[in-house]
Amino acid sequence: MCNLSVNVNKIATLRNSRGGNRPNVVQVAQDCEKFGAQGITVHPRPDERHITRQDVYDLSKIVKTEFNIEGNPTGEFIRMVLEVRPHQVTLVPDSPDVLTSNAGWDVTAHKDFLKKTITIFKKEGIRTSLFMEPDLEQINRVVETGADRIELYTEAYASNYTESHEEAIAPYVKAAELANSLDLGINAGHDLNLQNLGYFVQHIPNLLEVSIGHALISDALYLGLENTVQLYRRCLNA
Repeated sequence: MCNLSVNVNKIATLRNSRGGNRPNVVQVAQDCEKFGAQGITVHPRPDERHITRQDVYDLSKIVKTEFNIEGNPTGEFIRMVLEVRPHQVTLVPDSPDVLTSNAGWDVTAHKDFLKKTITIFKKEGIRTSLFMEPDLEQINRVVETGADRIELYTEAYASNYTESHEEAIAPYVKAAELANSLDLGINAGHDLNLQNLGYFVQHIPNLLEVSIGHALISDALYLGLENTVQLYRRCLNA
């Protein structure tokens, strides 16, 4: 059974474009849970261009499913996660100026830092996940960091899906098989949508969670939030 975690960053982006509190990020998160989402994801960035630090604290008080905080593990980010104590923290190697996440971890280069950071979170009972490309050499080294899961960065899959489903999914199947053999849980996210999600879920063994924001919120503009959440759940359950 693969869980749907709704990333509410885009709701915060819309709110911030006018100021005030419309749409209300907390209310949307609660509605997503009510409509069937099994988790809420946020990815706060240092410039607070969408999710703010206050959003993180506000959401931590009301999320009843699973709360997942993504981000680059700077000192400020680590302190916030330890204060909030989400169910899961997903570490992403974002530089401050990127528009959206665009690369997985080079575990070989950052192993010592990741191991130290993950140890801090695990002592507090927070599940840890590393944002990873389907690079077998790098995934093989994730075990050395102590991470519980990987989140497969699926932008390449989504980009190549229309040309060839089989070629697009192939490296992710191999990555998932390796992760399974290493007892690493598998999450996935980035550019998954109603067109490509079902095929991905059907072919990735033991996929535990997908985190979807941009496509889901965009679909909701046409289909309505409740209907959209349920459509994504159906893709996961097909």
